[in-house]
Amino acid sequence: MPSIDDALSAATKRLQALSDSPKLDAQVLMLHVLQRPRSYLFAWGDRPLSEQEYHDFTQLLGKRCAGHPVAHLTGVREFWSLPIMVNNSTLIPRPDTETLVEQALALALPDNARMLDLGTGTGAIALALASECPNWHIDALDASADAVALALKNKQNLGLSNVQIIHSDWFSALNDVTYDLIVSNPPYIDAADPHLQQGDVRFEPLSALVAAQQGLADIEHIIIHAKAFLARPGVLMFEHGYEQGAAVRQLFTEHGYINARTERDLGDNDRITLADLVPGCA
Repeated sequence: MPSIDDALSAATKRLQALSDSPKLDAQVLMLHVLQRPRSYLFAWGDRPLSEQEYHDFTQLLGKRCAGHPVAHLTGVREFWSLPIMVNNSTLIPRPDTETLVEQALALALPDNARMLDLGTGTGAIALALASECPNWHIDALDASADAVALALKNKQNLGLSNVQIIHSDWFSALNDVTYDLIVSNPPYIDAADPHLQQGDVRFEPLSALVAAQQGLADIEHIIIHAKAFLARPGVLMFEHGYEQGAAVRQLFTEHGYINARTERDLGDNDRITLADLVPGCA
């Protein structure tokens, strides 16, 4: 059997033309097989793999070469330094989405703020904010029963008690409640976008990716209906596509919000747009 180093080297070469991060992909899959911390690769790289380890690694590598996301193969993706369980019922949390968490934490909100996460998926955004703000009361909604079940598992695994996971089609399950902050990473991709046929998104649910009106339909729906659930003052915040910042700001303005502004992600692309609802707003 090859050593850990030799297996990783061969795997990295196989993934070179298929992944933007071939070495990292190979390492993550190896660590999943070995059930060891990252430091193990450097301390024990010359150790021969057992026959079972090599078999398991090559099986995972074959699936990765076929395009399956690493996160689906390991069942976990780190987000905001939290281990978030993932499966094919939801989007895989992306590093760019951490920009939304950063912007939410930068707001001047009450210590006991109420926050709503619409379309929570794995629960990553809500759980990241819950871990940082234990006095916040957070509701996290999703229309997918499978996503709700997954978000509940993540909440339980992380031991975060200030989050309530709710099965709801946008606002439908809510009654008389208002929030200081509403956030959402809704579907925002145009159905004709060629990126839907590339990379990890091929293995993610289209219902969590695609929206009508060039990707803006769900964003506009939320902008309109969030008024009934936002405190005054309150903030509504979205993740969106890198070319949608101006369009989302325009929608906010058309529907009576003020101070619409867009923040950039790690790649210096427009990614987060937020606006305020204050007393006197229509």
